[in-house]
Amino acid sequence: MPLGLKRFQETGDLHFVTFGCHRRYPHLTEDAAKETFEFCLEKMHQQYQFPMVGYVVMPDHVHLLVGEPPEVGLARVLQAIKISVSKRLPGKPFWQRRYYDFNVYSFGKQAEKLQYMHRNPVARGLVQTEEDWKWSSYRYYASGASGTVQITPGYL
Repeated sequence: MPLGLKRFQETGDLHFVTFGCHRRYPHLTEDAAKETFEFCLEKMHQQYQFPMVGYVVMPDHVHLLVGEPPEVGLARVLQAIKISVSKRLPGKPFWQRRYYDFNVYSFGKQAEKLQYMHRNPVARGLVQTEEDWKWSSYRYYASGASGTVQITPGYL
């Protein structure tokens, strides 16, 4: 971990996590690549049993809103997700080494981070509305529809 960087884990907070593709290369541009990421995310979600509150897969980065896993550290889960994806998709190196982690300590911050994630594809000009972006948790919150990644109920 870089000198001076402090992570606040094992606090019981949710974590807004962002990690990107190596040098912001758009490894996740193709639909199949985004679907592979979703498959790997859900596989790790089931394996490590952490709360999955929200996510969005962008062409060159990912945002997650997750709880802490009960048995291992959050860093281990993120590493497992990255390894699982990079084994299935071409492009080496695939991911940046580090990730951004923001502790979400209130209901208001949770809503703010979910809105930010779901608006990200619109802000980047990829779609007209949040509903048009298939690779996020937006549809779960809009209609209760479940997709590849199962959202843990009871958060928002």
